[in-house]
Amino acid sequence: MDTRTATAELGWISFPANGWEEVSGYDENLNTIRTYQVCNVFEPSQNNWLLTTYIDRRAAQRIYVEIRFTVRDCASIPSVLGSCKETFNLYYLETDRTVSEGVKGVEYWANAPFLKVDTIAADESFSQVDFGGRLMKVNTEVRSFGPLSKGRGFHLAFQDLGACMSLLAVRVFYKKCPSVVQNFAFFPETLTGAESTSLVIARGSCIPNAEEVDVPIKLYCNGDGEWMVPIGSCSCKAGYEPDNGNVCRACPQGTFKSFQGGGLCQQCPLNSRSTIEAATLCSCWNGFYRGDMDRPEDVCTSVPSAPRNLVSVVNQTSVLLEWHTPRDTGHRADLSYNVVCRRCISNERRACQPCDDGVVFVPGKRRLKDTMAEISKLRAHTSYTFDVQAINGVSNKSPYPAQHLSINITTNQAAPSVVPIMHQVSSTSRSFSLSWPPPEQPNGIILDYEIRYFDKSQSSHLNSSVVQSEAPNMVLEGLRPGTGYVVQVRARTVAGYGAYSREMLFQTLTDDEYKSELGQQLSMIAGSLVAGVCIVSLVAIAIICSRRRQLKESLYGDKMPQYNTGGTSPGVKIYIDPFTYEDPNEAVREFAKEIDPSCVKIEEVVGSGEFGEVYKGRLKPVGKKEISVAIKTLKVGYSERQRRDFLSEASIMGQFDQPNIIRLEGVVTKSRPTMIITEMMENGALDSFLRQNDGQFSVIQLVGMLRGIASGMRYLAEMSYVHRDLAARNILVNSNLVCKVSDFGLSRYLEEDTSDPTYTSSLGGKIPVRWTAPEAIAYRKFTSASDVWSYGIVTWEVMAYGERPYWDMSNQDVINAIEQDFRLPAPMDCPVVLHQLMLDCWQKDRNARPKFPDIVSMLDKMIRNPASLKAGTNNMAPLSSPSHHPLLDRGAPDLSRLSSVEDWLAALKMTQYRDSFLGSGFTSLPLVTQITAEDLQRIGVSLADTRRRS
Repeated sequence: MDTRTATAELGWISFPANGWEEVSGYDENLNTIRTYQVCNVFEPSQNNWLLTTYIDRRAAQRIYVEIRFTVRDCASIPSVLGSCKETFNLYYLETDRTVSEGVKGVEYWANAPFLKVDTIAADESFSQVDFGGRLMKVNTEVRSFGPLSKGRGFHLAFQDLGACMSLLAVRVFYKKCPSVVQNFAFFPETLTGAESTSLVIARGSCIPNAEEVDVPIKLYCNGDGEWMVPIGSCSCKAGYEPDNGNVCRACPQGTFKSFQGGGLCQQCPLNSRSTIEAATLCSCWNGFYRGDMDRPEDVCTSVPSAPRNLVSVVNQTSVLLEWHTPRDTGHRADLSYNVVCRRCISNERRACQPCDDGVVFVPGKRRLKDTMAEISKLRAHTSYTFDVQAINGVSNKSPYPAQHLSINITTNQAAPSVVPIMHQVSSTSRSFSLSWPPPEQPNGIILDYEIRYFDKSQSSHLNSSVVQSEAPNMVLEGLRPGTGYVVQVRARTVAGYGAYSREMLFQTLTDDEYKSELGQQLSMIAGSLVAGVCIVSLVAIAIICSRRRQLKESLYGDKMPQYNTGGTSPGVKIYIDPFTYEDPNEAVREFAKEIDPSCVKIEEVVGSGEFGEVYKGRLKPVGKKEISVAIKTLKVGYSERQRRDFLSEASIMGQFDQPNIIRLEGVVTKSRPTMIITEMMENGALDSFLRQNDGQFSVIQLVGMLRGIASGMRYLAEMSYVHRDLAARNILVNSNLVCKVSDFGLSRYLEEDTSDPTYTSSLGGKIPVRWTAPEAIAYRKFTSASDVWSYGIVTWEVMAYGERPYWDMSNQDVINAIEQDFRLPAPMDCPVVLHQLMLDCWQKDRNARPKFPDIVSMLDKMIRNPASLKAGTNNMAPLSSPSHHPLLDRGAPDLSRLSSVEDWLAALKMTQYRDSFLGSGFTSLPLVTQITAEDLQRIGVSLADTRRRS
């Protein structure tokens, strides 16, 4: 409402009739205005009311009133009564309907439910009069009131108690933040809050062709109608570029943009084009391609031509190939070569087949960088064809085979390969009998074998003896008793002798040993007659015992887990490191159940892990109900070490059985792909789940999540397992909001050669130090106490809805800040008791940190006593609230019986802090009752210390 623009009667209700009077007048600029005036200063006991017309508040919660008025100075009025005023009162009345004009009775005005806004006084009053009338001194006052919530609108009321004044203009308005586009997000028009200091959150939405960068996207509208504190942002998506900061414009034809963000569209690279607007990639011309590792902004390239000038040098059953680079490399720097070997029965190419697996290629046969290769262990007198292919990073994109150059060769006669090993069949005091397998590559017909041997004590081949044998066995005779002999053997064909086998040591018996052995053989002959009688009885007994033993054995294996219960209660399981097993596969068989792959159904990819893809699927065990599961797979081409490391997590998880630890269903190791199957956690990782649901949970729900995590960690601590990587990203959440600890990877070590230290697993995955206890960073001391420090960070993440701990600080800055006793402040609306729990977990002395059983107990008390979780403040509560600090909990000294701060500290056995308290200004007991836990921290008193005293 604005009366400055009114020229007709305003029609406001006045009471009594001889009170306020509506007249036309002029403002200071001599513009005609409608005014109300009153000047009954010569009559006592004035109570004049003026009620405006009905004003619709339009959902506004706080209303502003601007009043322009003049007031006569009482001292300038002759013979005025003592009741003359220079002020008036402003009221408002909330209602859903207009007050009737017929309301003029004294009783109504005396009892109407008006709410007073303020008593308004003039900054300047007028007292002089000239021949043209009064010299006006106009006052302008602005008042606000609220919150309004009881009706759709209101009336304003002006009360005069004996002033000589005029209301020149009344303007009624509310404030709002206008609609705006900021950071490529649109924020709608937003009314200010009920208080002048209120901040109203406005959720933003990305403008067309923009996508979220950080969520949630919001601005705060302050009480003055101004936007402030932008959080989150959007940016132009791929194919669009920013225009004037408020529009995302499509890339024109011939240009592209492959990424989301603030960059501009680029011209298509060489050998590519875009024929549409908003292109995210320029397609290559025919015959040109992009490699798998090429970026969208890289030029399109072609495949190379064939190698040139291929030559060969044959040496018995080996061949050396050399060639020149192709004339056309396809304009790429990743040129390499493949060598394809085929063995041919005749000169026809169709009669060729791939070479044997035993053929050796040096340096290899795939992705060669040099223009030469040596191939050995070919067959003698055999024809071969070798193709040398030139390939690059786009050869796999071309529909045509790689360009190659071929050469045919025929090997020569070759000596046989080395005899792999010899075996001692028997031994006497003067001889021993040997046998050996023929060479793996005889390269022709073996004519005979040559055996070379000598006494070990001679340590030389100079005095060795040589004998031949046509068969792959030999008895060496004429030897000395009790002597060791070094023996070697080699084979001969028409091409000559092959190389000698490696040296092997064989021993003759001493005379006494030989006699003893003869006696044993005679005894064995006699004993065998007696043994034959007993065999039938023993076999029957063995069958009966075997049957009974099989009934007692486990269904899944013949080895039950053995647990070391030393130092714990009988029956309490202790975690066993799978890497302590000589064969890690044995740990998998012991702790993880093998699942038939026919029971597993893979449905869709939900992510990727360190070793391969992660899928959502179904598990239908035989005779059981089908369940939803998560399936981790081991990627193709793994090494044996990667397979061992992959399955180690299953060996760890399989030892745990607790509701807040991720449950292992089993593994698939006897077929491909290798899988680890766990229960399905529908809501994924805790940090991203909280960010997606910012502000959607009650404090009790968040504490319930924290309680579940603490329960799982208590179980791991009882099993003597140190997690080392406890963070919200490694907590999984199911559909019932149950949180479970996961990610039982390998141990980590600290990278010391970087300016921004991080923990790096043996597989390369980095862990930020912002979750890690200081002693683990400095001394690699990982204990359950370091897990407690990490739990404090997790608690902060949960209460901050997944915000990054320490924000944008570098890891080195985090280490320095913690060393200087900096600790994370309480997140918004975090209860004091929860922030104090965090501070307890972040004690520098790890022995002062609470244990996980203590943490579970604390959280249980909070859940049973919701009043202790009052939110809405980040300040530490005063000590006078027993639920907030243990210094004045039940059992602390009664302040009414003490006379000084020194007495109070003595009663708490904390006299060492006397100078700290007095030096900080807490010199009296009334001041002590107002102390906060934040003050205690500043003074240097730890909560752990106060708990021990209280």
